[in-house]
Amino acid sequence: MQSTIEETDKHKVKLTIEVAPDEFGTELDAAYKRIAEQVKIPGFRKGKIPRKVIDAQVGRDAVMQEFLRHAVSSYYSNAVREHDLAPISDPDISIDDVEIDKPLKFTAELEVRPRPTIEDYKGIEVTKPKIEVTEPDVDEYIEHLRDRFAELEVVGRGAKQGDFVLVDIRGSVHGEEVPDASRLDYLYEIGSGEVLPGLDKELEGKRKGEILKFNAKLPETFGDDAGKEVSFQVLIKEVKGKKLPPTDDDFAKTASEFDTLEELRADVKEKLKELKGREADAEVRELVLQNAIEKVDVELPDKLVDAETEHRVHTARERAERAGTTLEAVLQEQGWDELRLRSDARTHAVRAIKADLVLESVARQEELKVTAEELAAEVSALAQALGRDPKDLAKTLEETGQITSLAGDIIRSKALDLLVEHAKVVSEGEQNE
Repeated sequence: MQSTIEETDKHKVKLTIEVAPDEFGTELDAAYKRIAEQVKIPGFRKGKIPRKVIDAQVGRDAVMQEFLRHAVSSYYSNAVREHDLAPISDPDISIDDVEIDKPLKFTAELEVRPRPTIEDYKGIEVTKPKIEVTEPDVDEYIEHLRDRFAELEVVGRGAKQGDFVLVDIRGSVHGEEVPDASRLDYLYEIGSGEVLPGLDKELEGKRKGEILKFNAKLPETFGDDAGKEVSFQVLIKEVKGKKLPPTDDDFAKTASEFDTLEELRADVKEKLKELKGREADAEVRELVLQNAIEKVDVELPDKLVDAETEHRVHTARERAERAGTTLEAVLQEQGWDELRLRSDARTHAVRAIKADLVLESVARQEELKVTAEELAAEVSALAQALGRDPKDLAKTLEETGQITSLAGDIIRSKALDLLVEHAKVVSEGEQNE
């Protein structure tokens, strides 16, 4: 097979592919065999029908259509790999007249992913944030720790965010109870957003003995009942506030392996320093990548940006539904609308695509590859996170073509590692010294 490529427009190319008769003979034989298995002709066993009989009874045109249906896509895929293209559209294929004793010729026009080249990508200068842990930082962590070890005590005031209420929740439709929407003696934390959208707001300020009545639609977490308009009655049986433990040595012994508060604070300070160090390293990677992106001026195909934007909106919708609400409700809480979400998603999509293109350029120039061991390790880590068997997951990824995407992620990560390794990193405060 021979193939040539020419650029016909921005991000569009035309592949011209020619296959010699002796090359496509195997594919033609396979086409005859498939037809022989499908048709019934008196006097011949299925699968044993001679070519001449198939040509006479079924027709040479039908054979050639069967041949082209399988062979052209195979030759096209080979040409795409040969020229290292990344299609973002289905090809527009045009086939010349096909004759068995002459070469098969066809063209494929398609839109492809841009391949910009980044220069001077080694030695990028960035400033690393200063790593500093203050006493207020330690205080804040200790407060979170105290909250985890808080005890609940009954209070006589109205309920507020962070309180727990003991409630009976009864949901019904036209007077008939919905079992899955009812809870008895249920201890609920106000502000958790669990069970029902709007429940937190209804509970705020309420006291023991009050009965709330309101309607709400069941979120996605209710399965088959999701979306039902349900009437709720909530009896508040108790309001409980958190009683925080005193900040002393006894608390340190309860909350940690240390005997004194001083030792606990010293350990917290060290852990926060390590955390901020990792955050600073992550910011350095982000700064290096952003600097690299700015070195490349590339116009992106609308089709590529549109697809990434839609993917991000779809992901946001799925995330909201998993949380038991809707994307529209989340946007309303944030004071956004879908138009603003799509605009924001598009901005992030453009940045993400440019980042990928830049890292792919570095990977090509540095000839970065993915080893079988690296791919297996990544699949294993992904399987563990998903709770699946690594072999089963690897098979699924292969069958769906996602293994290629995973390999691409590894290569881009390697490219970013290389950029960071060769960057000139100055710690904040050092640049003026």
